[in-house]
Amino acid sequence: MGKLNFGIVGYGWVAGAHIPSFESIEDCEVTSICSRREIPQEEFVATHGKSFSLYNNFDEMLKDDALDVISICTPHPFHVEQVEKACAAGKHVVIEKPMALDWDGCKRIRSAVREAGVKALVCFEVRVISSMVTYKKMLEEDTIGPLHYGEADYFHGVGPWYGQYEWNIKKEMGGSSLLTAGCHAMDALIWLMDDEPVEVTCYNATSAKDVFQDYEYPTTSVTLIRFKGGAVGKVASVIDCIQPYLFNVHLVGANGSIWNDKFHTDKYGGLDKTGWSSLNVQLADSGDVGHHPYVPVFQDLVDAIREDREPSLTLDSAILTHKTCLAADLSAERGAPVSLAELEG
Repeated sequence: MGKLNFGIVGYGWVAGAHIPSFESIEDCEVTSICSRREIPQEEFVATHGKSFSLYNNFDEMLKDDALDVISICTPHPFHVEQVEKACAAGKHVVIEKPMALDWDGCKRIRSAVREAGVKALVCFEVRVISSMVTYKKMLEEDTIGPLHYGEADYFHGVGPWYGQYEWNIKKEMGGSSLLTAGCHAMDALIWLMDDEPVEVTCYNATSAKDVFQDYEYPTTSVTLIRFKGGAVGKVASVIDCIQPYLFNVHLVGANGSIWNDKFHTDKYGGLDKTGWSSLNVQLADSGDVGHHPYVPVFQDLVDAIREDREPSLTLDSAILTHKTCLAADLSAERGAPVSLAELEG
């Protein structure tokens, strides 16, 4: 297979990170942009050093037989229909999180991808940050031992100073604290626990701070998770905090614990058992998409297309993350635990 041509739909903040990431991969090029705005080629050249074919109509863009992959960078509610159209046109898809705002949307995307036989990637790139890769390796090598507890917490104040604030505050656009932001923490925890959530209990809260009062949904949630193998977990999603960005991870196993860039274990005799040992790793420490490690996950998608295999970050795993978030939101609404099996009907 020769060069892969990429089209971007939604020319906003996140597209600005996708474009250079795709173009850093050998034999890959972004050739087309679809935006509702009229964008002069001078703007593209000034920002990206090149021009693009510009479309204002997504259906017209999909008629371009030279496009191989469509990257969905639009606001959340538009993802499902755009993915369905791209798949029907035979295009592989990259989908920014959240892939959908309801369970029906997740199922529609799953069906569209399967029926078209294309490759799909949902952008849970936090998995490939060095800290996460290191945790996974330590777990595989039994440094910490079988996990019985894990937590991943997402703290990121999304106020008027943040690019997506104006539309993110709307229930129909943002969905929930978990869907619009904390799903990264949910995905990381499920991936690290390597087990299937079966039941969740979620509680919501809101901030008294004036800048968060325009939100149409609770801006803080805490989800307790029961896993199939008996372990338990917790995910906090807090988008109304006044503090620096924090992505907290704490994993507790039979042989020790991991806590962000520290660990403690009784597997190694030479360690000082009175304190934590340090991990020289990159933490997930920024909400700026320009700092997110898109290139490795995009490279894996490109390899999957060329090798005709599933991407390592599978669509099914992303759907499980969304299913857990949606069950948590339902739990908070009802004030009672929710089984994930209920969503299947």
